[in-house]
Amino acid sequence: MIFSPQYYRHNTGKNHPESARRLYAIIKGIEKSKILRTGNLQLIQPERARIEDVELVHGLEYIKLVEAVCKSGGGLLDLQDTVTSPESFETALYAVGGTLKAVNLIMKREFENAFALVRPPGHHAGKYRACGFCIFNNVAIAAKHLTTKYKLRRVLILDVDAHHGNGTQETFYETNKALYISLHEDPSSFPGTGFVDEIGEGEGLGCTVNIPFPFGTGDRIYLKAMNEIVKPIIRQYKPEFILVSAGFDGHYADPVANLSLSAPCIQQIHEMTARLATEVCQGRLVSVLEGGYSLKYVGKLAASAIAAISQTSYIAKDTIPLTSRNIEFQGAKVIREVKKVQKAFWNID
Repeated sequence: MIFSPQYYRHNTGKNHPESARRLYAIIKGIEKSKILRTGNLQLIQPERARIEDVELVHGLEYIKLVEAVCKSGGGLLDLQDTVTSPESFETALYAVGGTLKAVNLIMKREFENAFALVRPPGHHAGKYRACGFCIFNNVAIAAKHLTTKYKLRRVLILDVDAHHGNGTQETFYETNKALYISLHEDPSSFPGTGFVDEIGEGEGLGCTVNIPFPFGTGDRIYLKAMNEIVKPIIRQYKPEFILVSAGFDGHYADPVANLSLSAPCIQQIHEMTARLATEVCQGRLVSVLEGGYSLKYVGKLAASAIAAISQTSYIAKDTIPLTSRNIEFQGAKVIREVKKVQKAFWNID
């Protein structure tokens, strides 16, 4: 597990949902779960990324802009809600560096898998822009690192955040070196990308898979998509490494998102991913924190995910919310639509 108190130093203000409070809640939840006492986990300090690392995805002009805004005291990086403080540039470099350290440790076979508890999050950040609380795209940089430094030909990015990772999709839309699969809520209002017919271009045609659920989608439909779409495609792609954009905002109590998943479902998603990593790529898996803003639940959810990938016993107890028949119908319809589109590239029933 990658973590440092440095990640608390990105100050977004008193009422911002992506605040240090969520990371405090996660650490508290992990301590309460007692999974650190099992001996299956080791706490690793991150390293600061180099500017050259960040340039794997982001333009130098944008990197310098972030640095200048932070040096001047901080402020908004976009027209909405991506806030910075004087420490944010340095902290964002440590978020990238922590993710890269996790990847390097696994490529060296010092560990089988890792969870990078980093902030600020990253999957909305594009080459020249911040977006959706994200400054640098930690997961995208890690994927580029794997395909450049280690010459991997097939990297899977599985995005289970409640919102579509528009920055990650943009980065890999025209390459087959990364397969991007995202399960997310209806992206019409935000971020405006992630629809079924966005499937990649050029060499990347068929290497983008979007599953946009209706608001209120619950456990059954989400797991149906995992079993009937995600798992078969991953097995056919045969990735050499799996990166997970691990958002916990799909939970029904999250104040920012609109899905309705339970804690046991979220734990099951990470268990399934860990088993797939063992099956297809020698267990090489790095999960990276993205969203998750319910201070009451995010600690439990993160603990359940970390327990799942470290094969540590932990039961995430929770209420299982009811899903209306109409939402179930609409969700099943989305799954059929995704299958119809993706059958051109993958063998899925």
